[in-house]
Amino acid sequence: MDEQIIKKFKDAVEECNYIVFFGGAGVSTESGIPDFRSTDGLYNQKYKYPPETMVSHSFYMHHTEEFFKFYKDKMVFQDANPNAAHKKLAELEKRGKLKAVVTQNIDGLHQKAGSREVLELHGSVHRNYCTGCGKFFDLDYVMKQENVPKCDECGAIIKPDVVLYEEGLDSSVIARTIDHISHADMLIIGGTSLVVYPAAGLIDYFNGKYLVVVNMAPTPRDKNADILINGKIGEVFSAI
Repeated sequence: MDEQIIKKFKDAVEECNYIVFFGGAGVSTESGIPDFRSTDGLYNQKYKYPPETMVSHSFYMHHTEEFFKFYKDKMVFQDANPNAAHKKLAELEKRGKLKAVVTQNIDGLHQKAGSREVLELHGSVHRNYCTGCGKFFDLDYVMKQENVPKCDECGAIIKPDVVLYEEGLDSSVIARTIDHISHADMLIIGGTSLVVYPAAGLIDYFNGKYLVVVNMAPTPRDKNADILINGKIGEVFSAI
């Protein structure tokens, strides 16, 4: 890593008091959770159906048992632990520097690391609701159910509170995200390819001083970055 760039990043963090972090799958790869679009990512693996199809609302509705097989096997990582990036973000929040983490991930690792203001654009595997009576179920209950998880009260299917393809994002989460980003003096974009919309479009609300991009591969926003760092996000955050 370029030490001058890291120093610039560190100095900017010290200067700012309303930092927002916007992250994607790359934030959790160092915790052993595969991303989607890299060479070894989920979308480059071979299945009976394309992964994009299997995480769609239509597939969930019409091939429910197949959906849950894929979901439990490839989208839930119960033993994963926060890495250096998750921990540093939680530390920055405790210092009063970081005001919000906006994540496209559904793994709950930011909360596990100690972050409190976490806006989950695509939901969380840790929240599950009965489609009949609305009863809440934790992840352990869902994972222990064979095949399709059913409610222990009304018998209806339990659906994970994750946003599938063809489903809309939660409007209240979007509103809070826009509010935080529009007030930020630093926006850190990390571990995301910025190709998933509408989530990626939310960063357009940033008008602050420092746009920081930390990612292994190029992103569409690299040209706009005040600080651009190509590297593993856990290693970069450890350096600050």
